[in-house]
Amino acid sequence: MTSSALHQPSARAAAPYTRRSVLTGAFALTAAAALPLATAGRAYSAAGPDIIGCAAWGARAASEPVVVLANGPERIIVHHTATANVTDYSKQRAFALARAIQTYHMDMQGWIDTGQHFTVSRGAFVLEGRHNSLAELRTGSRQVRAAHCVGQNTVSIGIENEGTYTSQDPPAAQYAALADLCAHVCDQYGLPASEIYGHRDFNATSCPGDRLYALLPTLRRDVAARLGTPLSQEAADPIEDLVRQATGRPASDYAEYLPSGLLP
Repeated sequence: MTSSALHQPSARAAAPYTRRSVLTGAFALTAAAALPLATAGRAYSAAGPDIIGCAAWGARAASEPVVVLANGPERIIVHHTATANVTDYSKQRAFALARAIQTYHMDMQGWIDTGQHFTVSRGAFVLEGRHNSLAELRTGSRQVRAAHCVGQNTVSIGIENEGTYTSQDPPAAQYAALADLCAHVCDQYGLPASEIYGHRDFNATSCPGDRLYALLPTLRRDVAARLGTPLSQEAADPIEDLVRQATGRPASDYAEYLPSGLLP
């Protein structure tokens, strides 16, 4: 999550050079081999995954009206919560996580509501984050203004994944739920699977962790397969890549964590 409140949109971000690197691609292929359940034998349903709404998990009301934008998103941004990689895969844990995230974002970050649009628990439960995100997803034409990524909060859908994926892969069921959710978002908003990014592509952060970030090329392929569409490749811009390498990312670091005491 970003460490400041809602932000104005930036110009459309350049395709990140990091995701085109040979090293990342090789890492992703290796990691994908360790997730056989994530891609094998799954049939995508246009109805989308079962998404648990804010009321069901016990969300507080937003502190002020949530802004619904006239535009739809241009991309999906994947995050991790940087919380413990628990083995409690229950719905109750997922609900507790959602409440803890909202408490942190509202009471400690000063935001009006949960920052991201959706959350995927380690038990593969998919939950609505910011109020009205689910309703707008079902409509497929507008999005809720969020607070998950500086410069992208009015043009992207933010998805948090419970866990810390710097040195571990997400559970296969969680990854599959993420792929199903991404496919549904792409289907509803008419996005290509190539428009799936990691938080670090836009802000100075380790999010969504090296292992989950290395899985993003595989995630794009899996989402494209679910949609039955070819995976389009964005044209490389060597000049922009050189500038990106030379200037680096923003100086501030947007860490993701929940203070102790919010979760058992």
